[in-house]
Amino acid sequence: MQIHLKKFSMLTLSILTTAIVLQSCSEHPKEQPKDDKFTLTDSLVNRLQIDTVRNPNSRPSLSFSAKIAPNEETTSRIFPMVSGSVRSVPVKLGDHVSKGQVLATLGSPEMATFDKDAISSSAELNNAKRTLKQAQDMFNSGLSSARELEEAKNDFLVKQAEDKRSRSVLSLNGGSTNGSYTLRSPISGFVIEKNLNNNMAIRPDNNQSLFTVADLSTVWGVINIYESDISSIQQGDPVKISILSYPDKVFTGKIDKIYNVLDPDSKVMNARVSIANPGLLLKPGMMATVQISAKTNSDLPSVNVNNIVFDENKNYVLVLDKVKKIRIQEVTIERQSGDTAYISSGLKAGDRIVASKTVFLYQSLKD
Repeated sequence: MQIHLKKFSMLTLSILTTAIVLQSCSEHPKEQPKDDKFTLTDSLVNRLQIDTVRNPNSRPSLSFSAKIAPNEETTSRIFPMVSGSVRSVPVKLGDHVSKGQVLATLGSPEMATFDKDAISSSAELNNAKRTLKQAQDMFNSGLSSARELEEAKNDFLVKQAEDKRSRSVLSLNGGSTNGSYTLRSPISGFVIEKNLNNNMAIRPDNNQSLFTVADLSTVWGVINIYESDISSIQQGDPVKISILSYPDKVFTGKIDKIYNVLDPDSKVMNARVSIANPGLLLKPGMMATVQISAKTNSDLPSVNVNNIVFDENKNYVLVLDKVKKIRIQEVTIERQSGDTAYISSGLKAGDRIVASKTVFLYQSLKD
């Protein structure tokens, strides 16, 4: 019996010890949860980009894509005057050529015919000239009539005109007497298109230009105007052109022509701006981004559409506020043109709104 009591005392002691340990663990103070509420600091506000709501009838900047193209008014497409076989092509695509420089030489049976015609017409003219002199002498001597003299004069005039024509044809085609046809550049510029190689045969019905030579001292920017922005673009609007190859350089110009035709597939209308090209930095085929200061007739204030947050079928902006620093403001968009949204309620001209980190700030302030 004593042994059992001893065992019971030891068991009781063990249970009490365990209970004390558990109680001490349960009485350990709990760590207070941290306050994770978003706080808008002055330093955060100072790092944000800020935009100002534009006045009605201002000139918002609209952005469009464009392509650099040669100035058609200083571009020459060169076609062959005759058919034949290409003997030599001394120029390559991209070469600079001077006015009158040889672009290609062809062997042409037509040139041999032109040479023959020129020689024949010259001989016939000489014969007609001698005949006229004889008729004049005989008329002066009373041995021929005035009608015979008049016929000799008419024949001389006909032969003279034919000789002039045949020589002009020969000259226009290179003035060669050995059946060669020389193709020359009519202007100074760069070869921007070449459709000719050695030993090619040129058919008489060829309708493709063999060379295109362009003076690139000025180029065109062909702008794609969206259908929704056509009413905002006018001839004479100033533009700024940015090129991927020169990110730190801005080219300027004015719209000098609007093509009043829409492309049936892309639904865009083209406008054109002439751009001075010193140093020949701009190359035909380059893609560009064009900013146009467009005139609007709207009486509503406007903002960049990228500064608006759309949430639960409503539109919001973040307005700088003296009391709350930044507050969420619901706005109503009357219409949108490109990147510009016209606001019918919620903002007035001159209000300052957040233009960076808008979604993050909106969600943080909303929560």
